[in-house]
Amino acid sequence: MFSELVPVILPVLVCIAIGFGWAKSGVPFEREFVTRMAMHIAAPCLILGGIADLGGQALSFYLMIGIAFGLTAAMGLASALLLRVMGQPLRSFLPAAMNGNIGNLGLPLCLFAFGQEGLILAIGFYVVGCVVVFLGSPLIQGREVTWNILTRTPIIYATLASAFLLYWDIELPQALSNTFEILGGMLIPLMVISLGHALGTFGIVRPGLATAISLIRLILGFLFGVLVSELLNLEGIERGVVIVQATMPVAVFNYLLASRYDRHPDVVASSIVISTLISLLTLPLLLNFVMG
Repeated sequence: MFSELVPVILPVLVCIAIGFGWAKSGVPFEREFVTRMAMHIAAPCLILGGIADLGGQALSFYLMIGIAFGLTAAMGLASALLLRVMGQPLRSFLPAAMNGNIGNLGLPLCLFAFGQEGLILAIGFYVVGCVVVFLGSPLIQGREVTWNILTRTPIIYATLASAFLLYWDIELPQALSNTFEILGGMLIPLMVISLGHALGTFGIVRPGLATAISLIRLILGFLFGVLVSELLNLEGIERGVVIVQATMPVAVFNYLLASRYDRHPDVVASSIVISTLISLLTLPLLLNFVMG
């Protein structure tokens, strides 16, 4: 099993190490540019180029979207209850506990563990995550509905276009498919290197609270992922993608929103670092569980 896990984990660790070393070197890193390239070009192209090739597995993709919404709602309710018991402000920490790093870390793991099919199914979670981050988190933290951000997000339109292609079983021209493939191929290295840079930039404050938020995200996510898989009798790649994506650490984007609305960004950054480190340490166990 060790020989099967190394090809999955090593590429992710190498990209994270590149980003981390970049941060420590002091060489400028244009995070906003990288984010725009990933969100506005690479991600839409990956969605269009990949989902259109699903063919008969379209229902599996739609199922992933439904499961992602359900898991996010369950995580939100359970996390809110635990944070209330802990006496912590929901506006500051609920998005961090609710939104996992299904893009920067989840997508490459699903690709290397389950192949192209796993990547496309994982994108279903990624699309839902974008909707929740752009709509739900600003509503929680700033009482602000940001429909304008969502309507300017190409990922949404790429998903709608792909759903149309899937429903009508339309194949893309080879030239267009190749274009989407080469541009979409940028997404995973960009996101994982960006994650490594964030880990090298963020510090750790109030480690007790940050660890508690991290454990809520990881443990509850894993339990809900397994529960949903059992209730829906998911098997194989579908089961693996659901559990992996549900168990991802705190998403980096939570820090950007916490900074924008001044909701304890230092603690949120700490939870990103701690939850990611815990996730990387326990990754062999998680992958062994879903791949075994």
